[in-house]
Amino acid sequence: MKKFLTIILITIFITLSISGCGTKQTSTSQTPNSSQITIKVGATPVPHAQILNVVKPMLAKEGINLEIVEFTDYVQPNLKLAEKELDANYFQHIPYLEDFSKEHNLNLTYIAKVHIEPMGIYSQKIKNLNDLKEGATIAIPNDATNGGRALLLLQSAGIIKLKPDAGIKATVNDIVENPKKIKISELEAATLPRVLSDVDAAVINTNYALEAGLVPTKDALFIESANSPYVNVLVIRKGDESRPELKKLAEALNSPEVKKFIEDNYKGAVVPAF
Repeated sequence: MKKFLTIILITIFITLSISGCGTKQTSTSQTPNSSQITIKVGATPVPHAQILNVVKPMLAKEGINLEIVEFTDYVQPNLKLAEKELDANYFQHIPYLEDFSKEHNLNLTYIAKVHIEPMGIYSQKIKNLNDLKEGATIAIPNDATNGGRALLLLQSAGIIKLKPDAGIKATVNDIVENPKKIKISELEAATLPRVLSDVDAAVINTNYALEAGLVPTKDALFIESANSPYVNVLVIRKGDESRPELKKLAEALNSPEVKKFIEDNYKGAVVPAF
């Protein structure tokens, strides 16, 4: 009987010892993760998510885990940020941010200017804009700021002429001269590369052009100059300007490493703005 009790006591002691060791090991493995701060940043895949991936290891050294959430549209990243499902987003230029925030009554602002993506005119049917036939169709983005930007680009290319005071929110109603009677088709920005075979030309944002395998500096028939006012920015909610992890993200996006990455990888299709 005594021998039997001794065996039971030894078994209990061994079980408790193993259990104690297991708990300690689990606690140790969780410590590094619990000390990290995670921030979620919404971005379109090219070039924004690619650029964010450059700064991800830089932030990791600062104890910040950067989680990149990719979107393929221009609406959800701002709405998700306002709803606090994101900590920041990086996909848009300042005129679009201001217009979208006003239209949707959002309290958003920006804390870093990162790059410019010159908008271009592309075609699968012609090699030169002079070859546009009368009545040709040109597709442009259907949102207010990118649509106005596209019309201004068509004006710069000599295809149309707008009212002198049309500005960045120009609409098709502001066209005062259209010698070739060009038809303007307004479509969602993300769909424009996919309709190139259906139209005579399209004005496409660089991020969507790059995603479609187009090289803006080579494939665009006409492209914006590098001094475009449409700077892509890091956007946050108003009131979050002092969050240390977001300030570090802004600093990383304006670092020499990011500048070199942009210059080396996009060859003028994306231009640093810092």
